[in-house]
Amino acid sequence: MTTIGIIGAGEVGSQLARAAVAHDHHVVIANSRGPETLKGLVTELGPAARAATAAGAAAAGDFVIIAVPLKPVNDMPAEQLAGKIVLDTNNYMPWRDGHFPAVDSGEKTVHELRQEQLPDAKIAKAFTHIQAPRLFLSASPPGTPGRHALSVSSDHPEAVELVTRLYDTFGFDTVDNSPLSESWRSGPGQPAWRAHAHQTREQLAAHLADARRIPYPVRG
Repeated sequence: MTTIGIIGAGEVGSQLARAAVAHDHHVVIANSRGPETLKGLVTELGPAARAATAAGAAAAGDFVIIAVPLKPVNDMPAEQLAGKIVLDTNNYMPWRDGHFPAVDSGEKTVHELRQEQLPDAKIAKAFTHIQAPRLFLSASPPGTPGRHALSVSSDHPEAVELVTRLYDTFGFDTVDNSPLSESWRSGPGQPAWRAHAHQTREQLAAHLADARRIPYPVRG
């Protein structure tokens, strides 16, 4: 069985853990407060899950999901993530996390910055334009007409392939929105974001094409 390391046990990380366990994966999950604070979630998830530190979850995972915002200075276990495919579920929300001037200017995306912070990992933007409860509500078997689609962005083809397989397992089609420099197209305020309730592969591709850069206020 595949073991998925998950760093972040909030709404997104917890729901991804539930989806992973429901599809016969093992999960090692971490938060910022310590493994002992995840006892209730791990009990709910059952014997296929355990809690660990962030470094422990990163080391244990065949691949890793980061479900926490980017910080200006890397706070992820770079050594344990080296060589691994890392799914970043973060969205750029400056009102929540503060401004990154390179993102505000359009020079970089927040996922390119994550890749720079973790240069030995293979970053993929994934699960960023779907509400956490819809990981179950919107899922459907392969071949279902009008199946809900999600996008993936990465500079690494092998990461796109893994995310595509994972999406299919979880019940979703895929649109490849690579490389990471294009990952802003599915961010907050864009057509793909606003249509998060349901969009087919064709609709998502059109929404990504219709994306326009959003100006962010410049800090004084």
